[in-house]
Amino acid sequence: MKLLQTFAVTILALFLAAMPPAAHAQSNSAQDYPNKPVRILLGFPPGQATDVLARAVAVELTKNLGQQFFVDNRPGAAGIIATEMAIKAEPDGYTLLATSSGPLAVNPALYTKLPYNVSRDLAMVSGLGIVPYAVVVNTKSPIKDIGGLIEAAKANPGKLNYGSGGSGVTNHLATESFKIAAGINMQHVPYKGGPAAVSDLIGGQIDVMFETLAGTISLIRDNRLRPIAVSSIARTGVLPDVPTISESGVSGFSAVPWVAMAAPSKVPRAIIEKLNSEINKILNSAEIRTRFQSLGTEPMVMSPDQLTEYLKAETTKWAVAVKASGAKVD
Repeated sequence: MKLLQTFAVTILALFLAAMPPAAHAQSNSAQDYPNKPVRILLGFPPGQATDVLARAVAVELTKNLGQQFFVDNRPGAAGIIATEMAIKAEPDGYTLLATSSGPLAVNPALYTKLPYNVSRDLAMVSGLGIVPYAVVVNTKSPIKDIGGLIEAAKANPGKLNYGSGGSGVTNHLATESFKIAAGINMQHVPYKGGPAAVSDLIGGQIDVMFETLAGTISLIRDNRLRPIAVSSIARTGVLPDVPTISESGVSGFSAVPWVAMAAPSKVPRAIIEKLNSEINKILNSAEIRTRFQSLGTEPMVMSPDQLTEYLKAETTKWAVAVKASGAKVD
């Protein structure tokens, strides 16, 4: 019996002796992170704004942290496929999600059923970029500014046509938000993607459109489209002379898509904070800021908590726009 007791005590001592190093290893998980490649899931095709921004940041993270950060495009279902993959991944920081306002803030109101709950299943890591809309018209249009657009719409209720990339996409919802704020009525013309709508705007088949600066800046510079305002709360570096909608008479108005980095909800907070710190350093660098602004994008520097609160406010705002638009997806 004494021999068994001695053996048990020895085993217990060995077990207790092993605990401090394990606890120490766990506490240093962020210090050691990353020690292998990190996958960034992305729910859109290569070349779109979310993809471009995520790849730019991934290159810098690879340089700064010594492990490869690589983008894995999984497009389809308005970003739902990649989001679902991310929430099912091991919450160890080696699978991240580069996503946008659509999957995070719009889809919860737009879809009657989703395979994820943003607040429950995802942890916000860092903002990447704000992608303002330019309110653009044909260069031959008599509309020169937001005041002129509102005046024309009120004089001809329901007769001005605005284009979008499709029912329920963010530029459709942003225009519906503008209609409510300005107290006007315009007719929605949905297209299968933004480029087709922009083409018809240039051709004069529609009157006005909210479209990202990233998608219109070259056409603006070539004098094929006229910007009458931007949809952000502040003017943009790429078009500093173009006023915001807010300063053009619709006070406080802002409706912008944005891009952010998220992770499975149970990723350790220390890893989230390390990634946030590194990404914010990248976004604050002169090189990245200049590159982003040349694409019509403003760096989005926020802490995880600030981003979480911003997401809550955006979800509420876009829900109002979805309700006004009548758009629903099953």
